[in-house]
Amino acid sequence: MKLVFATNNAHKLDEVRQILGPGFEVISLAELGCHEDIPETADTFQGNALQKAHWVKEHYGVDCFADDTGLEVTALGGAPGVHSARYAGDHDSEANIDKLLHELEKKSDRSAQFRTVIALLLQDRELLFEGIVKGHISTERHGHGGFGYDPVFVPEGFDESFSEMGPENKNLISHRGRAVGKLADYLKSL
Repeated sequence: MKLVFATNNAHKLDEVRQILGPGFEVISLAELGCHEDIPETADTFQGNALQKAHWVKEHYGVDCFADDTGLEVTALGGAPGVHSARYAGDHDSEANIDKLLHELEKKSDRSAQFRTVIALLLQDRELLFEGIVKGHISTERHGHGGFGYDPVFVPEGFDESFSEMGPENKNLISHRGRAVGKLADYLKSL
């Protein structure tokens, strides 16, 4: 099955391709010929995922799926949330982590969760799939793998950050892995 994933984020694309496996051909926006910045102006993950998917469907006429993902930190009232990628600047992971660690310096509650919402537009159907993984924010970076907040996010039940786990282990338990797993189950049931 061939599907367009409304992203040009190489890390997300690799993760989704690994999770979906060989039965699916996942096409990026660049491979579709789309190099525009797609609006993400909603105030929820669901809203942003739907906004991106509808934009691609309207401009390119293809079935597709889009995601929105973010880190929600309890002591920060759910921040950075939908602003995770731009928390301290435009897609600057190091600055985002620095800001997060600074904001949590005097907080005892370091609990957090990653949330991914995938919006699928397939023929006349519009579906949402959500994945959540709970954990906590470490006091410093650990590991060199992954991307985004992976060096400081330690999933519940583990002693290592997403960065230390390696992609195969991370994908088994991650928010995106869970949401993509639900998407795959649905697509395989068709």
